[in-house]
Amino acid sequence: MRLHDRVFLLLGGSGGIGKALIAPLVGAGARVIVASRHPECLEHQEGVSPVYLDLAAADLDQQLARLNEAYPDIDGVIHCAGQNRFASLGKMPVAELDAQLMVNLRSALLVARHFAPRFEKAGQGALVFVGSTFGSIGFPGYTAYCASKFGLRGFTESLRRELADTPVQVVYVAPRATATAMNPEAVNQLNQALGNTMDPPEKVASEILRAMETDQRRRFLGWPERLFVVINGILPRVVDKAMLKQLPVIRRFLDSRALS
Repeated sequence: MRLHDRVFLLLGGSGGIGKALIAPLVGAGARVIVASRHPECLEHQEGVSPVYLDLAAADLDQQLARLNEAYPDIDGVIHCAGQNRFASLGKMPVAELDAQLMVNLRSALLVARHFAPRFEKAGQGALVFVGSTFGSIGFPGYTAYCASKFGLRGFTESLRRELADTPVQVVYVAPRATATAMNPEAVNQLNQALGNTMDPPEKVASEILRAMETDQRRRFLGWPERLFVVINGILPRVVDKAMLKQLPVIRRFLDSRALS
């Protein structure tokens, strides 16, 4: 996939991994349309157009239609928006469950539903989705997040196969733990206690661009996380036992007051 002279709609570009994607995309010669609920707060940059889009809104499909009318030259979408909450399921407010499903999964389906037919008709187009290692490995305290990311992985796999005889590219990239502002301090402390490596957003962004440029259909980031994904797929009981040993440490941070 070439990046030069492309027009990408970037979802989740106001922070974290999405924000780290903007400069290299523009540097590669792409134009970036950054969608946000607060476009007025985005920094002004050459080659970047901020637009309003609420991924959790009931009328997202209508918002996408209006966006398409305003920017008919969009030929690629990068969906790296996401919400999570580290909390036991019983303490998770229903509103936060809904938000994670709406933003992490429903919005991805609606974005693809809107743009895939248009890209197919145009003869080119790319749909890039940023998932998570937790889209392949269930982790205590992230039940809703894992559910949405498992769903995203399954969706991109089926969509890729559905569009296999078309020119539309479907790319799925799954980062491991990433050091973003979305993580509360308790999660940072948990990763440190478990010895989990946290990648900077800039490193993850570079891996996403590499997957796009080399036309990789799926890319899992981090070692040994990639190995754990494979083991969990074929021998899940091995991972069950490993998680059980970690559970006392996880519970210590899961039930901490910092998360209340």
